[in-house]
Amino acid sequence: MEIAVQGALDELGTPLDQVTFVVFDLETTGGSPAEHAITEIGAVKVLGGQVVGELATLVDPGGPIPPFIAVLTGITDAMVAAAPKFASVLPSFLEFIKGATLVAHNAPFDMGFIKAACAAHGYPPPANPVVDTADLARRMLTRDEAPNCKLATLARIFRSSTEPSHRALADARATTDVLHALLERAGSFGVHTLEELKGFVRAPTPEQRRKRHLADAVPAAPGVYVFEDDRGEALYIGKSGSLRTRVRSYFTASETRRRIREMIGVAERVRTIVCATGLEAEVRELRLIAAGKPRYNRRSRFPERAVWLKLTDEPFPRLSIVREVRDDEAAYLGPFGSSRAAEDARSALHEAIPLRRCTERLSLRPSRTACALAELGRCGAPCEGRESQAGYAVHAEAVRRAMEHDASAVYAAIQARMERLSVEQRYEEAAADRDRLAAYIRAAARMQRLRSLTRLPQLVAASPAFGGGWDIHVVRYGRLAAAGVMPRGAHPTPFVDALVSTAETVRPGPGPTPAATAEETECILRWLESPGVRLVQADDGWSMPAWGAARLRGRIERAYRALRRDSEREGRPLR
Repeated sequence: MEIAVQGALDELGTPLDQVTFVVFDLETTGGSPAEHAITEIGAVKVLGGQVVGELATLVDPGGPIPPFIAVLTGITDAMVAAAPKFASVLPSFLEFIKGATLVAHNAPFDMGFIKAACAAHGYPPPANPVVDTADLARRMLTRDEAPNCKLATLARIFRSSTEPSHRALADARATTDVLHALLERAGSFGVHTLEELKGFVRAPTPEQRRKRHLADAVPAAPGVYVFEDDRGEALYIGKSGSLRTRVRSYFTASETRRRIREMIGVAERVRTIVCATGLEAEVRELRLIAAGKPRYNRRSRFPERAVWLKLTDEPFPRLSIVREVRDDEAAYLGPFGSSRAAEDARSALHEAIPLRRCTERLSLRPSRTACALAELGRCGAPCEGRESQAGYAVHAEAVRRAMEHDASAVYAAIQARMERLSVEQRYEEAAADRDRLAAYIRAAARMQRLRSLTRLPQLVAASPAFGGGWDIHVVRYGRLAAAGVMPRGAHPTPFVDALVSTAETVRPGPGPTPAATAEETECILRWLESPGVRLVQADDGWSMPAWGAARLRGRIERAYRALRRDSEREGRPLR
């Protein structure tokens, strides 16, 4: 006979109404615990829905508060001049939170500063349980209820008695109201104890658990997976070296992206396409996303929206921003991600080379009076007949060369102008020129790198395959035409010949990307440049311009990295 034994209360967990929570918030001089400091701390201790204590104080950060932060929080240098250092505040805070469960909105940010402060002042990091109200809200609220999980949004939805204001105590009080509202909802999810709350945060959602069977028939091979709805419409497309492992991860607690969890609730099946190699899977993913434009994918959906800078084919060429590459004699620079970037690159070229900036098509006969740019020496005024077609052709050829082969002239011209503006303390104008130069150098370096491959009728390369053998790919005009895995010990010649003979026939179109999107060609280039890859065949050689923009891009990126570090140190995020 079995005897039922009632569990002890401590085995059932701690009821939420008996848990002491300390809800806290920090204001800081920036986003990095290693480089920035705390300016204010506010904490609210609650038990059973009632406030039992508060702690709040300004903190001297030990340095000036960046203007951006002062405007955001309202905390100025004068306000913290007489405030205590955090070294003297920290013991009081650690005593205040003893035995409590810590709560914060976007807890990793606040806990990062607390742990860094403990390490800096010789205290062990807090071992308290931590609850993140932002994470709880993502799991409990639908997108229809809350368009986002910002504290201000949640405080408005739950009608908090305190409005968040980027001040520590006010935000802690608003977070307390949000916490109580979320705990009221927790019961409908079967959460009644602290232990269940911690497990709920780590657990997959009910939809994820219910849809786990969608991964049952997924093979353990490289390829592409497509989540589809009940009508067969693609919702989300991805790729993986192991389809089974990757698809299964969507139904576990490790998948926390809100839009992906929403997608899983809509999905009814997972279709897979097994590929021979990882590169083939990456390329197929790009092609499927561009063709199907699944609504839950964010990247690679609209390659046709790329922007180009075109040196027109006419008696007096000009630079025009276009969205289509045509089969003409024009030169093209791009693709750009936006018209703004293309305009910046055009301005850089205009600064270095006196090409006309008017937009109408000019005939060989003088047609109108020159504009002010001619008087400033920025244009040869072919419209007025001051400059012959032959003389103007020199400028057009210089632009073509700067776009396709040699970036030195543009770089030198912009660099000289920036130095002059800096000497004159016209720093904002110098910064604008810097951004224009960066847009041009990045686009030219990218296009020249793409053209190094897209001009080749055929290239065959191989890399060591996992488990032995070789991954072999046939590339034609920058497009992946065939992929295969040669078994270990096989003779390469007949295998390569067979792969080449069965590869896709590729007829190139116009422009720098004649047969594939720029993103596909860049995937292939990354693979070609990876360790262990060997060239098997290459028509006409694979090379880059000796004086191309790639040699200058490193200087541009180093300058921007330094600028970004300085901006973050001052609390001004760099766009």
